[in-house]
Amino acid sequence: MTRQGSRTVVGLGAPDGSPSMAGRTVSEVRGVRLLDGTLANLTLAGGQITSVARSDAGPDRKALQRASASASASASASGSSNSGIRPDLGPTSARSRDECPSSADGSAGGAAAAAAAASAAAGGDVVDARGWRVVPAASEPHAHLDKALSGERIDYFSGTEQNDLPAAIAQWQRLLTTIDEADIRARATRAIERYVANGITSIRTHVDFPLSGDPLRGFVALKKVQRALEGVLTVQIVGLAGFHTPDTVIDEAIGLGLDVIGGCPHISPDPHRETTRMLDLAERTGLPVDLHTDEQVAADELDILDLAHQVMARGLQQRVTASHCVRLGSLPPERLRPVLDVVARAGLGIVTLPITNLYLQAWDATHLAPRGLTAVRAILDAGIPLAAGADNLRDPFNPVGRADPFETTSLLMTAGHLTPVEALAAVTSGPRTVMGLAPVGTAVGDASDLVLVPDVDLGDVLAGAVDARIVVHQGRVLSDTRTHRSLDLSGSASQDAAGPASAAPIRTLPALQPVR
Repeated sequence: MTRQGSRTVVGLGAPDGSPSMAGRTVSEVRGVRLLDGTLANLTLAGGQITSVARSDAGPDRKALQRASASASASASASGSSNSGIRPDLGPTSARSRDECPSSADGSAGGAAAAAAAASAAAGGDVVDARGWRVVPAASEPHAHLDKALSGERIDYFSGTEQNDLPAAIAQWQRLLTTIDEADIRARATRAIERYVANGITSIRTHVDFPLSGDPLRGFVALKKVQRALEGVLTVQIVGLAGFHTPDTVIDEAIGLGLDVIGGCPHISPDPHRETTRMLDLAERTGLPVDLHTDEQVAADELDILDLAHQVMARGLQQRVTASHCVRLGSLPPERLRPVLDVVARAGLGIVTLPITNLYLQAWDATHLAPRGLTAVRAILDAGIPLAAGADNLRDPFNPVGRADPFETTSLLMTAGHLTPVEALAAVTSGPRTVMGLAPVGTAVGDASDLVLVPDVDLGDVLAGAVDARIVVHQGRVLSDTRTHRSLDLSGSASQDAAGPASAAPIRTLPALQPVR
């Protein structure tokens, strides 16, 4: 740490070093690598990126070597510590990275002076980020924080607890009778800590209205969590109403600050009636809508078509989201295209949830089991906003999961056949569009929600193989995780007098090329 005038210059150090950044406010990030391989200086102020200038600082080769060594083995990490633009994603990008504008007006001159002035005015630390690269912070567009981590109470190892969707619902209903507000609040807080440490700075969570006991206990618990994190983290709460939930309960939740109208028409005895009821509430209140939709493989009926037609007929202007949409993945192209045309005209967004739907769907298939995902490629080709998340986290609906956006990107590429660029967009820019939040990235005007990771191949990052992450929300560091390990692959328990065998040299990485 050094001083530069009135400001503190902080070196991030190595990915396997000691975490020390959590709680700091950052006004400038220097020498960081962008997605296209450019080294740049970013100035942050007022929750936004206010300038982007090319960095004349060459890469710190020793830091790059340490980053490479740390990241290449991080999938088998033995230890970790935690203290506690809009991506350039293809031809639709508004500006080439070669321009690298230095100020909000895009002027090319005076880059250093503009950056220095803005950084000084903003206050906070100047960060030397050589040896690190930056990706936009992720969002979780579909969580269930009231259910999260309840899997600790389920015996997954006896071989008897394997759930399809109806079985998971039944198991959760049994568990819910033993769960109170304090329980939900504690587990939700633990889950949020995992999300944040992994690079997520905004979360949309659904919450049940239980049939037994106080129907608002889950909502009240999450509302307390939301208020405790106000100004620190973005949390949106969706009321997950069932067909059995009285309007009076939903109205009470709205009066207490419910953010989004939600429900699950696809498991209602009358999906059309339930969709109508939820949109009636939205029309009356003006709140956004996010409905669980078509979460079955069989595509005999499509609730998303009813939703889209009703949205257009009513002229709803608020954001309306259809989550899951598994049935779309079962449609042949000639049936799918006209459906997506209607969805696009209605202005709906779609959320795909790979890990949970891969688990819940197709248990009855004897062979050629469907993947249980929506039609992600066709949705993107139709110009429909697509977001991706994990849905459930270690509960009856998903026994595993890491609360990690890069677990989701990995599945989008392997199971959904998206490109790396598309997968990254689906967990960064896509969710913020669906959630109605300011865009993230490394362009002037983007929200200053960033994740710094070791300057290694982006494929390692998207595969979830990089554990070292520094997470920034609106210019403030929320989490700093570093990893370190000790390995001995010599094949011998004894060592000669010369000491341990010399490690193979670490290959210094060249400047990274744009993802294709």
